[in-house]
Amino acid sequence: MSEVVALQGYMGDGAEGSDERIEWLAETILRNRFLPAPPAENVFVGDGDFRLIGTEFLRHFVRLGGLRPEHRVLDIGSGIGRMAVPLTQYLDPETASYEGIDPVREGVDWCSETVSPVYPNFRFRHLDIAHDVYNPAGRIKGEELRLPFDDAAFDFILMVSVATHLPAVEIGSYTREIARVLAPGGRLFLSAFVMDESARTQTEGRDARLGFTPAGEGPEWYANPEAPLGAVAFEDGFIDDVLQRAGLAIRRKSLGHWRGRQAAHYQDVFVAEKGGEEA
Repeated sequence: MSEVVALQGYMGDGAEGSDERIEWLAETILRNRFLPAPPAENVFVGDGDFRLIGTEFLRHFVRLGGLRPEHRVLDIGSGIGRMAVPLTQYLDPETASYEGIDPVREGVDWCSETVSPVYPNFRFRHLDIAHDVYNPAGRIKGEELRLPFDDAAFDFILMVSVATHLPAVEIGSYTREIARVLAPGGRLFLSAFVMDESARTQTEGRDARLGFTPAGEGPEWYANPEAPLGAVAFEDGFIDDVLQRAGLAIRRKSLGHWRGRQAAHYQDVFVAEKGGEEA
């Protein structure tokens, strides 16, 4: 598969998405000591600096995904607000909305108690999806997922570091529901680990934690077979096919630097659009 599929009709060419504006906003967010941040010991997913990583992804959402200030945003796997907090400074409080869902109640509660009172267009809800790592007692099976939102309710959906913790059988359920709740022309920003040829063969400069091995007959590769959902990669082409079967046209596919090659982002990134022809 090609490394990058050109992003057609890129929304980032307008004033709101210009490099100068988003860079200014990112620096402002990083300096803003009044923005909420959870205690470090409460950050249950991801590593690195909470504010820095969230701001880095804001840049990616705008530059790679075409996120606009007026968009209705759904954050699948909102965690403890890593993506939400920078977005409070970008999304227009009068026209935009944000919904975050997550299976970990503690993260949802912190966001609801800390972020929503100051930014009422940001709402968070607990979705009791079963997950071996994050919510083992959950009552909803991932392959039976039904998002609690109306059809065509969102313009932009985030799925950051979620596919990296899911089995293949659940990816299709998520993408079908995403296609349902996306408005025509709406976009999905999804991050993943893709086992292309360079990921299989390159060792120099690679993240040593991600020595993936194939799981068996399926498309999954596991970083740790004893804890398979700790980090999951997929055969190159699998996610592409799943997105297309859901009716989402791939507008960008960009490989990340976790595999030891130069890139502007760590994980691999897909941007897919509802209602367009494949680029």
